Amino acid sequence: MRRMMIEKLFPQPVTNNYTGHTLAKWVFAALTLITIGRSLVHMFAADGGAQSIASIALDTFSQGGANTVITVFGLWGLSQLIIGLLYVIVLWRYQSLIPLMYAFFSFEYFMRLLAFLYTPGLAKLETAPGEIGNIIFLPLGLVMLWLLLRAHQA
Repeated sequence: MRRMMIEKLFPQPVTNNYTGHTLAKWVFAALTLITIGRSLVHMFAADGGAQSIASIALDTFSQGGANTVITVFGLWGLSQLIIGLLYVIVLWRYQSLIPLMYAFFSFEYFMRLLAFLYTPGLAKLETAPGEIGNIIFLPLGLVMLWLLLRAHQA
């Protein structure tokens, strides 16, 4: 069973042949769109989404401090765009890697939750959508990964 799971996470050869659960593929497509959409907001919104979405009170920062936060949000958006484009490539040409993408997705959201233990956090005016996403996306990614790893096992 362990060998079968390793084969699903690291298929040889990597192909566009998807044998996993249909729901997991559609959820992955939706997560891809969400990832790209939010990346573009962070890259192109005037405030990087820091105040308008994440409710960080940029107007209480010095101009330099606010600009720094906006720049960091823009760079974060670029990182999210790169991940989103990787997801698009997987959906387009390498669907046998969808289980591995769910493993990375789940690891990212696990680490986001863990980051609150070793960082001071952000002073916000209200709960940001990303905070709610952090709580929702980890179990969602793990359930989809579980569906993929258990599918078609004898």
